[in-house]
Order: sequence, then structure tokens, then C-alpha cells
Amino acid sequence: MYPRFIEDRIHDALTHTRVVLISGPRQSGKTTLAKQIAGLKTPFLNLDDKTTLDAALADPVGFIRGLDRAVIDEIQRAPNLLLAIKTAVDADPRPGRFLLTGSANLMTVPRVADSLAGRMKVVRLLPLAQAELNRLPPTFLETAFEGQVPKVSNVVVGAGLIEKVLAGGYPEEPLANGHGSEGSRPVG
Repeated sequence: MYPRFIEDRIHDALTHTRVVLISGPRQSGKTTLAKQIAGLKTPFLNLDDKTTLDAALADPVGFIRGLDRAVIDEIQRAPNLLLAIKTAVDADPRPGRFLLTGSANLMTVPRVADSLAGRMKVVRLLPLAQAELNRLPPTFLETAFEGQVPKVSNVVVGAGLIEKVLAGGYPEEPLANGHGSEGSRPVG
């Protein structure tokens, strides 16, 4: 897995916010990051699984009841869970109770945005930055704000630059030969 610069912000949010939503475009790495953050001890509920989704849709309150902490992946598939989560975190306001993942447009639905107002921190996950892809620390902005000229290493020009631009920043691991095959990378 590639290191994600936003991971520290998510850990911080979980220490003082009841619900944290990792929001972002499809295939940006939300699920992978949530699994890594949650570890093995936190229940991971994936709403892409039909049985799990059916249970969440049939009885949102029952689905949430009894969960001390949980990761719920693809929350936009069952938006009625958000009201049940609101009820649960109002009854037990400890931080870090729920880590959710969802599509970027989830917060544009008014009843969704209102249901967890003041109880949820939204952290936007974008596709991988070049520094993440190259496993380098994020120093560009810090250096610039210190009034220094950022140093550029691994300058890429010509065909190499075109390849990087076309590959984009989605976190799919490259194939063994270092190049993805046609259709191996997500589009968009």
C-alpha cells in the first residue's frame, strides 16, 4: 500500500470526533485506507456485500445497535444508517465510534448533511499525489512557506512525463513489469 499523507488527519479526527467520513472519488483508496486505520479489532462492514446491505436497509437501527465501534464502507448505499448512527453517537458520544467511507457526492444530499451536523468530520481523500506514488515525504509546501525554493528530484520529461500524466494518481499497484496493461487502471 502507498503511504497516504491524509492518514494522520484521520487518526487525529478519530480522537476528538464521534464520526469520521472518508469521502472521495471512486477508486481513490478509501476502503484500503479505512481497513488499515481500523486494524483487525474493529468490525468492518462493507455495504457492497449484498447480505450486509440488505440487513442495513431492512433495519438500520438494529444494524447499528450493539456496535461499540465500526467501519462502514460505502455508506451512501444505505443513507438511512446515518440517522441510526446519529442516535447511537448522541447516546454514547465517545470519539472515534464510526469510521465511514463514501462517495464524494454523499454530502450533497441535504438530509445526509443535516443528520450528522456537529458530530462528523469529513476528510476528503484525493487520488495519490506524486510524492505518495514515489514514497517521498510531503515537503513541497512546507519548503515554499519557509521562503525556500523547493528542490525537485526525479525530474521527469518527455515520454516519461506523458506516461505519468496518463497513469494518473489512482492507487492501483503497477504490474510486475512496472506498466499497467490496457484497462488495468481505473478511468476518471
